[in-house]
Amino acid sequence: MQNYQPYNLKDLSIAQLKGLCDTLRDKIITTVTNNGGHLSSNLGIVELTVALHYVFDFPEDKLIFDVGHQCYAHKLLSGREAEFGTIRKRGGLSGFPKREESEFDSYNTGHAGTSISAALGIAKARDLKGQNFNVIALIGDGSFNNGLVYEAFNSLKPLNTNILVILNDNGMSISPTVGSMHEYLEILSHDSLHSQKIQRHANIFERFGFSYDGVYDGNDVEVMISKLKEVKEKLRTQSVILHIYTKKGKGYSFCEENPQDTHGVSGSNSKPMPEYSHVLGQTLCELAEKDDRIFAVTAAMTPSLGLAEFFEKFPERSIDVGICEEHATILSAALATQGIKPYYAVYSTFLQRSYDEIIVDICSQNLPVTMCIDRAGISGADGETHQGVFDLSYLSCIPNLTIAVPKDGREFRRMLEMSAHYDHPLVIRYPKDCRQYFDGSDAPISAGTWEILAEGDCNVAVLACGERALSIAFRAAKLSGKMPTIINARFVKPLDKRILDGIDAQNIITIEDNMLTGGFGSLICSYFAENNKIIKNFGYKDSFIPHGSVTELMEEFGLSVDDIAAYIKKCE
Repeated sequence: MQNYQPYNLKDLSIAQLKGLCDTLRDKIITTVTNNGGHLSSNLGIVELTVALHYVFDFPEDKLIFDVGHQCYAHKLLSGREAEFGTIRKRGGLSGFPKREESEFDSYNTGHAGTSISAALGIAKARDLKGQNFNVIALIGDGSFNNGLVYEAFNSLKPLNTNILVILNDNGMSISPTVGSMHEYLEILSHDSLHSQKIQRHANIFERFGFSYDGVYDGNDVEVMISKLKEVKEKLRTQSVILHIYTKKGKGYSFCEENPQDTHGVSGSNSKPMPEYSHVLGQTLCELAEKDDRIFAVTAAMTPSLGLAEFFEKFPERSIDVGICEEHATILSAALATQGIKPYYAVYSTFLQRSYDEIIVDICSQNLPVTMCIDRAGISGADGETHQGVFDLSYLSCIPNLTIAVPKDGREFRRMLEMSAHYDHPLVIRYPKDCRQYFDGSDAPISAGTWEILAEGDCNVAVLACGERALSIAFRAAKLSGKMPTIINARFVKPLDKRILDGIDAQNIITIEDNMLTGGFGSLICSYFAENNKIIKNFGYKDSFIPHGSVTELMEEFGLSVDDIAAYIKKCE
């Protein structure tokens, strides 16, 4: 952790602070355009961040960002301007708060709904130690739908501590915010009489122990400074929810008009690639035309998951539940008990939040829910909290669950076609980009069946699951000068025992875009435990994988083409 020197705001005039906001906005636009990252969310919160740094005393006071992708202005103001051009690059600044990076980042975040629980824990520790500083949780209206928020609210009175919750209401998460709580916040936002707002609508927050204050223009730095000074005094005796309204993408007209499309953007050097999400959306639409049981469920990421067209065509057979992954899982299970065929689309990193519900609600009841897991494997520049490298490990031990990993977009389509008539829990996991197509059979797929893509001329068999792993297998084979048998292990569970029992090669290599511990390779080792096969597993080592490009992280953390080629070459 470095001791960065903060930007000195305390002596600046309001005019100078407004100029600083413009400077910060320009810096964010230029850097994100080049590096990629979260754009519209960071532009919308510039004035609020400047006001927070003006009124409060960081790092003595503690600021916790919910999710954390909107922390760019905070990083610039806390002495990291010189390094800001490295954000999201390997070895550079993280795009999220990182305690390891700076004392100004008081808590690591990356998933929604955690900030208020964290703020309460820090505040209670402060009280126990007899310290005196302010604790602020900054949360958006999208995250405000998450159930963790209300679990935290429920603990405020028993903990007997004081925090400030700033509710940044911009009507968006990644998709537009949905749900009854959002409707409640809209009532507050659109009622023009401030005194009536407090009287009519603050009761729900006061029941939990908060003094409610709002709604204010979060993009007016002068208004924010005045209100934050007032709230800072209140924090001496009570907890406060400060409800503000901001414009996502503020100051950049394209972002203001397209907040959903500019939530996260690719860098200027990135080339658009075909995505598995497109295959999902197109195929589900076609299946739903013929099968009125098919129902789509998402958790606040409908367009990113490729399902915007499905939602438009089949509004009665689709729902975005907001950032409520556990609820989405149980909802899918319950739909399935009534003969509906639910498809729950979700990023790998966010499915982790539904683990208990996958076990108890879906798999223990053996329900035909299909979970389409996007961004599986290393996802790249968002870092530790977003790498989808655990799902094979945490899912493969669950009874009744079938786990499929398509080799390319065509095979993904055939897996989806298979799933429409599959009467058991099913996971299909895939990365974002569909970069390559492999030769192979176009026959309908049966659960638990693999295919041999290349017959070998040496004493090595490579079992690879998924497009990335198969691509590495073929590249490593070419580099080694040998041709191993290459098998598309497209089902991690159940294993294809027929093909496994038919492998003549003494040396078996497994390749997976997942952690080694508990992953596909572990299953193969267990299968051959009493056999004389020599098995070498390639996957990610036992560590959290930081931010960087997908290719460099795969190479660095365990999937080096050179290393695999060298191993093939030395096999007898």
